[in-house]
Amino acid sequence: MALRRALHFVFKVGDRTKTATFYRDVLGMKILRHEEFEEGCKATCNGPYDGKWSKTMVGFGPEDDHFVAELTYNYGLGEYQLGNDFLGLTLQSSQAVSNAKRLGWPLTEVGEALYLTQAPGGYPFYLVDKEQPLRDPVQKVCLGVSDLHRSTHYWTTLLGMKVFEKNEEKKTVLMGFADTQCKLELHDNGGTVDHGTAFGRIAFSCPREQLPDLEDTMKKANQKILTPLVSLDTPGKATVEVVILADPDGHEICFVGDEAFRQLSLVDPKGNELLDKAMAEDKSDEWFAKHKRQKAAA
Repeated sequence: MALRRALHFVFKVGDRTKTATFYRDVLGMKILRHEEFEEGCKATCNGPYDGKWSKTMVGFGPEDDHFVAELTYNYGLGEYQLGNDFLGLTLQSSQAVSNAKRLGWPLTEVGEALYLTQAPGGYPFYLVDKEQPLRDPVQKVCLGVSDLHRSTHYWTTLLGMKVFEKNEEKKTVLMGFADTQCKLELHDNGGTVDHGTAFGRIAFSCPREQLPDLEDTMKKANQKILTPLVSLDTPGKATVEVVILADPDGHEICFVGDEAFRQLSLVDPKGNELLDKAMAEDKSDEWFAKHKRQKAAA
């Protein structure tokens, strides 16, 4: 499974402007590409919504060798309800800690050289106050599960991840496809996993030829397939093929064919400009304020 790699986590965002400030100015990430869509995604990348939406990829470097964030913005939706499914993204950057302090972005010290902050919408981020490494600073994504043993079996036996660390006291398991990649940490919530309406999705790539086998493996194991193998188009860019799965707790998992995804995910030098243009042209906040109404909450 060494050919499989961790790609990104999908966050639904209600306030694109504040979110851009957090990722660009606080974390110090770059806008890698920005895309606008007139109708909902066939693989529900933007959630169960069929209207206009946008996708912004942000990270510390190219998607080829960095774990990044996919920010999906549904026009007209201003708020999403958090659950206990996404428990945090951890990255190492003393610069991000310094930026947060300088900008007055709330920080809580939760350990030695470890700070907790929140992205707009309430998503937790853990910042390790150490010099940013030359490799990808993003270390792990933590998801809550209701049965650690069952989930570990799913991710290792069915998806091929390797366990790197178990912590009985904290009830966590750290795993991944390779030591050089962003890891997935599972944490036993001790109860039901609630996904709210803000539920995200974690994405991985694999050789395209593995996608039908992956789908077949899940069928034989009686596991949930949210979207069978399907092609997704992005205007002016490569068409990719994906399979969307759900683990035993309903965490959404996307597997995309690696070859086409590497073409789709090339850094767009105009990404920053396209995002700023889209935000400037989005008059929805002004419209709602003028009519003394609030954007819908999902």
